[in-house]
Amino acid sequence: MKRVLVISYYWPPSGGSGVQRWVKFAKYLPAEDWQPVIYTPENPELTSTDKTLADEIPPEAEVIRTRITEPYGIYRALTGKKGEEKGKQEEVNPISGGKKSVLQKISLFIRGNFFIPDPRCMWIRPSVRFLTKYLKEHPVDIIVSTGPPHSMHLIAMKVAEKTGLPWIADFRDPWTRMFYFKHLPLTSWARRRHAGLEKKVLDSASAIVTVTGPLKKEFESMTPTPVHCITNGYDESDFDQIIEPDGFFNITHTGLFAGDGNPAALWKVLADKCRTDSQFRELLRIRLVGKTDREITESIIASGLAENMRDLGYQTHLVATREQMGATILLLPQRKEPEYRSVLTGKIFEYLASRHPILGIGMTEGAMADLLDETRSGKMIDWDDCAGMREFIDKCWTGFISDDPSPENTDISRYSRRELTARMARLMESLLNANPIK
Repeated sequence: MKRVLVISYYWPPSGGSGVQRWVKFAKYLPAEDWQPVIYTPENPELTSTDKTLADEIPPEAEVIRTRITEPYGIYRALTGKKGEEKGKQEEVNPISGGKKSVLQKISLFIRGNFFIPDPRCMWIRPSVRFLTKYLKEHPVDIIVSTGPPHSMHLIAMKVAEKTGLPWIADFRDPWTRMFYFKHLPLTSWARRRHAGLEKKVLDSASAIVTVTGPLKKEFESMTPTPVHCITNGYDESDFDQIIEPDGFFNITHTGLFAGDGNPAALWKVLADKCRTDSQFRELLRIRLVGKTDREITESIIASGLAENMRDLGYQTHLVATREQMGATILLLPQRKEPEYRSVLTGKIFEYLASRHPILGIGMTEGAMADLLDETRSGKMIDWDDCAGMREFIDKCWTGFISDDPSPENTDISRYSRRELTARMARLMESLLNANPIK
């Protein structure tokens, strides 16, 4: 069995799409004759944990952990969060979200200009030393780094230079073209430094992998290195649960719900329908499953929908999947950032597998709109298109009361984690054979 070293900051018991992507790859790689060897921090700073994901790790996997030094203790002291539980009451994205105090602005300036490319940069040098020694005694066939955080790519780049191993840089999100990058208070020197490191990573890797077609095109415009698109996906085994309908008209959002993606027009549409339809008002439930910014819940309450809201907070991936399966409508709002045109959130594929109508709110052209159209799973509606939202809600409500709510999905098996893992395995094989897939 061939061995692949995966350098990843996120690994169980952490939650989120960052860990799920490579936990699922690791789960199915042994069936492709690859043993995953995971290198990850022993003591990462995490805002959420999901210990159930550890059950996904196959017995063939080897997990290596070393300690990491991060500056978040200093940040919490500066911002007055030292005594709080990690992650509690913080914005979903503290860089671009919400108003900031002077101390928060100072901390962001320090983070952007002194910790490049990110606050995990102090782990780069000790990791390179450790892995160079480790690989002499425990050889692998190929290296994969997955980011952000992009420090993982810098570790892999230096280890690949020292060992001569082929290396895949897996970008779950872009680097300097990430939507929040422009919100960092960077000096001109820091911007050049970020761009220079990004270019070096892109040009040094044996292959680049990203998660959407538009991002693939962006990276291809930046480097001659072959770029491949291997999306996120869904795991069939997550949807083996049997869910009994609870009788409510559930509009469900799972995962991170940021204030800059607040679908205020939707709350108005729902409130208006509640005023004219007493049965709808009685049966409507807005279910928030995951970390939700206060701006979202306050907007729902201000719209007169407090009694209809159920804020479940952070839940395990298994519970989130159960909530998706029990939904009537799955809510997919975009953040109001132009870069989101190229984004496919990880949860959209699990939404597809849940087989319920998806109400996307945001840009009507882009990666999300294309995927919903391709799979006939829902629709992207502009943030301010109240008439379009009302039409979508009315159609789903009619289907709900007539017991025929499901969309006419097309075949989505190409987005299964098993199939995506097979594609990743073929790419790794092609690099070993020095014949990259075009």
